[in-house]
Amino acid sequence: MKFWEKPLDQLNREQWEALCDGCGKCCLHKLEDADTGEIHPTNVACKLLSLKTARCTNYRGRRAFVPDCVRLTAGNVSKIDWLPSTCAYRLRAEGKPLADWHPLISGDPESVHRAGISIRGWTVSERDAGDDNLEMYVIDDDL
Repeated sequence: MKFWEKPLDQLNREQWEALCDGCGKCCLHKLEDADTGEIHPTNVACKLLSLKTARCTNYRGRRAFVPDCVRLTAGNVSKIDWLPSTCAYRLRAEGKPLADWHPLISGDPESVHRAGISIRGWTVSERDAGDDNLEMYVIDDDL
């Protein structure tokens, strides 16, 4: 059995990190509707996210700069309903297989980008967007 077919709670740290498909969607800002609690994704990326690679530029030290950055664990993945439907952690928590474009399946880290799954090419950094008008960056997508 390949490690990515195992239950999440059986993965070691290295395997856990390798499970990430590198889409970058978990690093997009979200807005919560004050009345309904519904989460709306935006195309505004965290200031630490590289828009070219869709990877965090300071992964190990990210929480020092972004204190509310969510750390995914086997215990919380199934409770985070805003994770993209394509997220490898979400898929595995639901007992589903990884998509064909996932780098672990394809053997190519660029496959997530070629498949149009990543944030590459349609996002803006929060450094450019600012914090005042995130509503104008809401996208009509379930990610």
